[in-house]
Amino acid sequence: MKLAEALAERADATRRVEQLRARIVSSARHQEGETPAEDAAQLLAEASEVLGSLEDLIRRINRTNAATDLGEHGTLTDALARRDVLRLRHSVVTSAADAAAGTGERGYGRQLRSELMMLAALPVAELRGQADALARDIREIDVRIQRANWEVDLLD
Repeated sequence: MKLAEALAERADATRRVEQLRARIVSSARHQEGETPAEDAAQLLAEASEVLGSLEDLIRRINRTNAATDLGEHGTLTDALARRDVLRLRHSVVTSAADAAAGTGERGYGRQLRSELMMLAALPVAELRGQADALARDIREIDVRIQRANWEVDLLD
């Protein structure tokens, strides 16, 4: 099985657990004399089984990520960490540029000469350039990660 397939299975198992959780909660109590729509104990047992399989799958994915070398980016785990931080950095820089530019702010422009003028405390154009460079870096590392996901076999 390829790593990408395991990641899809992990997502499916996570969704399945959430669905089972919701069904367990709705069936956990019922009125006296009524029969619950589903057997909460059976659903709980099924959730436990899915969670056990999910734990095994996550362990295998993590082992594979740690053992897969992506060259200049280190291991796949290193690349994932780098991508996550790049996304956060992009968000911070974009938010800073938006705030400095007054984007989304109502009434940013002056209506009258007597109103106070708002000035940018940060270089908006420079921040936009940084955001563009970060977005490019995110795309590049994401392509390498996705390629590895489809080329690497899942470890046992």
